[in-house]
Order: sequence, then structure tokens, then C-alpha cells
Amino acid sequence: MSRELKINPNTAHKIVTHLLSEGLLESRPGIGTVVAEIPDSSKEERTELLGREMEGLVVEARRLGIGLDEMLNSFTAHWRRLQPMEAANQDGGKKRP
Repeated sequence: MSRELKINPNTAHKIVTHLLSEGLLESRPGIGTVVAEIPDSSKEERTELLGREMEGLVVEARRLGIGLDEMLNSFTAHWRRLQPMEAANQDGGKKRP
């Protein structure tokens, strides 16, 4: 991996070790290192993951003088714009009738 990425082998080792400790990778005997499955989580836990990003977005919006209604409209527009992509990904790229 270090040759392919053109990085020091020690750096590659540190990265893999860090990803293993974070639970993003798993070491499976006889198979090797693989991407870990996403653990089940509650709606509250998943929502909490967005907390920092949401707070940063709110702080930036307020700094720019963007009001709540404008932010909600922008968020809704982005949400709707991305919905067709989600549907296409779920259908293997096929458009729904």
C-alpha cells in the first residue's frame, strides 16, 4: 500500500493502526484487513453525529447574516435536490417510472 500511495511504510502502518482502533477497519484471520461493518445505532446517536456540523453551519450562517427561514429554505432545497440521487443509488442507477 505504501508503494502504491508513495508514502513511507511507517506512515501507512500508523494509518491502518488508527483506523483499526477507530473501528473503521477489522483484522480478520486468514482474510486480512477489511472495512468494518457499520454498527447499528439509534436515531438519536445518528442525529448526534451531525451535531458539530450543524452547529458550525449555524454559526457560519449567523456570521453571514443569513436568517433561520433562509437557512431552512436552503437546507430543504439541497435535501430535495439530492433525493433523486439517493433513489438512483438504491435502484442501481435506474430511474423510477
